[in-house]
Amino acid sequence: MLDSALTLLIQDGFADLHLEHVAAHAGVGKATIYRRWPSKEALALDLLMQLAAPHIAIEDVGDTRAELLAAVTNAMRAITDTPFGPVIRALLSQIAVDPALGDPFRASVVQARRQEVSRVIARGVSRGDLRRDADADIATDLLVGPVYFRLMFGGELNQDFAERVVESVQRGYGRSSRVGSARPAGALAAAAR
Repeated sequence: MLDSALTLLIQDGFADLHLEHVAAHAGVGKATIYRRWPSKEALALDLLMQLAAPHIAIEDVGDTRAELLAAVTNAMRAITDTPFGPVIRALLSQIAVDPALGDPFRASVVQARRQEVSRVIARGVSRGDLRRDADADIATDLLVGPVYFRLMFGGELNQDFAERVVESVQRGYGRSSRVGSARPAGALAAAAR
């Protein structure tokens, strides 16, 4: 049923998503759909949560820079390489204006990502790579926010972009030269051109 919802959501958009159509596409009765999801918002939320879940965890690899980079690249890969990308594109405006979809999405998926980045920041602080006053909420916005900005307004989502985002966060929150291996100044200048 979720596969049918995925197909129809991407094909028709959220405004034209109807539970009856999902039921017909899945080959089940309407009652089967309504027993599980009382509304299309509930169905879309379930789909979003299942698609997002595999891209939130950031493994503790003992390297703060690598973990910060994973915070960016996990979000990028979810958007560019998985069905989560087309689904989040179809639902972004709805998440912003519809509390029935947006509030639970923020309370589950967004909060899970914030908690994961908080753990990365805490590990970086305990390793001595990041300043003790590093704000994990702002770090999440700085690491993941640019990915969603580019999703909405355009721009490449590639490894160079991810590296530049992490460099910016490290410049703001890093402790001297202890945070991984930053690119040489020439690479920064070349990337800025």
